[in-house]
Amino acid sequence: MLAVLAGGPMTPREVLEHLGGDLAYTTVMTTLARLHEKGAATRQSTGRTFSYALADGPSVRARAMRRTLDAAPDREQVLARFLDELDPDDVPLLRRLLRQGKGR
Repeated sequence: MLAVLAGGPMTPREVLEHLGGDLAYTTVMTTLARLHEKGAATRQSTGRTFSYALADGPSVRARAMRRTLDAAPDREQVLARFLDELDPDDVPLLRRLLRQGKGR
């Protein structure tokens, strides 16, 4: 279903038509909603329904990193190991992003 969304935002009905109609409309809606919940797709209200589109790559990766961190029994250890393995050239970038993010 993600491949279908690669062409741009689509409603569940449009996705169903593109897939050929072998699936139930509710199956398509449920799948799109789950993709949205997992961060793989974005959605925007379009009248009485939603239009779904692929989430951008950085957003998908950031959510995956966040899920990994949330699942860790010891967040501090995971973050410490991440910093240990960070490329030294990325340290100034991370510092800058942390400073900018404090206002969020």
